[in-house]
Amino acid sequence: MVIDFEATTPKGHPAQPIEVAALALRHRHGDWEETGRSTSLICPPAFAPVTPLTTAQSGLTAEQFKHAPTPAVALGALDARFATGRRYLLVAQHAATEAGLIHRQREHCPNLARLNFIDTIPLAKHLIPGLPDYRLDTLLTHFAIPMPPDRHRALADVEVTAQVFFRLIAAADHDPQLSDLAALEKVAGRTAKSNLPAQGGLFDLETPSNPSYQPEP
Repeated sequence: MVIDFEATTPKGHPAQPIEVAALALRHRHGDWEETGRSTSLICPPAFAPVTPLTTAQSGLTAEQFKHAPTPAVALGALDARFATGRRYLLVAQHAATEAGLIHRQREHCPNLARLNFIDTIPLAKHLIPGLPDYRLDTLLTHFAIPMPPDRHRALADVEVTAQVFFRLIAAADHDPQLSDLAALEKVAGRTAKSNLPAQGGLFDLETPSNPSYQPEP
């Protein structure tokens, strides 16, 4: 399941989701097929309004959120898709961001919060070393994937992230170090915070995306 959030980042608070999109995929008969998709705006809390900067980047305006569902409704609807007993693995570009957003909203999406990730960034670093950076735009250029006109909207970003993922998995098929899913997860996996041991403080310290993380002076 490829997933992407758009968010606002209010001063003094962690990022708050304002849009989510997910694209369900299955590899069958030698090709990828889409098995479902979901997208929704999410009404941000009062302390995290949609700002002119958000509008400039994504095109989303405060007016569009007047009737948007709350995080409980939007993420609850998405979470229901993961209550089927099937095994899912999330895919995201810079998965630390999506993982942090999901973990902070875990009361609304407990099933989603227990899904581990494949991060396209470390996977791309492993398979195509030497790029100037590994931002999504750079990977789109590298793979000659057209830039969507609504880049920085969740569904558009999910769709092109999926295209990047397809290219990376095709390259991984020729990498002897990536012979199976376990090897792929070792290179590019990220364990959901809800799956980490409760006493595992060291895990939290090793996660730069953790807002409470403070490096030693």
